[in-house]
Amino acid sequence: MLLTIDQSDDRPLYRQLAASVRNALVSGDLAPGDALPPTREVAAALDVNAETVQRAYRLLAEEGIVMSRVGRGTRVLDHIDPVILELEGAIDDLVARAAHLGIDPDGLAAMIRRR
Repeated sequence: MLLTIDQSDDRPLYRQLAASVRNALVSGDLAPGDALPPTREVAAALDVNAETVQRAYRLLAEEGIVMSRVGRGTRVLDHIDPVILELEGAIDDLVARAAHLGIDPDGLAAMIRRR
């Protein structure tokens, strides 16, 4: 299966699924214009609620990565640049790590500017 989750991961399942789609785009397993697996198929394969998959797909749509159409499924938008997605993922990881260490976004931005 293209999409995966890790039960030991602390992130909500829908966020893991969205990250899995982003990772598939960065690795080349998914390309702009490709269709994502149907919600029910992913839910059954991963033993999660279909609403969890729908929530992940909605998050990706809000981020401008995919578009869903009733009766046509969910597709990766044509303008997606996997390199930008990889960089955004690294930034998200950095922001999360900084927050875990007690560094607020302004403090992190100041650190980056100094570098």
